[in-house]
Amino acid sequence: MVDASIAIKWVVAEAGAEQAWRLRERHRFLAPDLLAVECTNILWKKVRLGELTAEEASLACGILAGAGIELCPMRPLMRPALRLALALDHSAYDCAYLVLALQAGVPFATADGRLVRKVAGCSSEVSVPEIICVAV
Repeated sequence: MVDASIAIKWVVAEAGAEQAWRLRERHRFLAPDLLAVECTNILWKKVRLGELTAEEASLACGILAGAGIELCPMRPLMRPALRLALALDHSAYDCAYLVLALQAGVPFATADGRLVRKVAGCSSEVSVPEIICVAV
């Protein structure tokens, strides 16, 4: 299970990219279909900031589209993601990934340090999956 912070490292040279690539060797890849638009938005921002050309972003987008990530519909994740977002006081976007990892019974890989800190500080009454944090 990966989020956009990991998937983008597969196509853009940035801190943590090597560690993100190593995850590909030993984990199943699924994510809410939200991942597609999140990655597309990250690529757009990188073009806007001059970190990538439009051509590089387009190539990266195509690679991600064929990366073998099973995209799961967001609709069934909405309510449990909202409950978790309220419990953690964190974005429902990120919580949708956590909920899907819980439902699928797989670890969740992220490079989002803020999310990792939120989960680490949550009460034991809140169910969260095992998290693999890629340092950046």
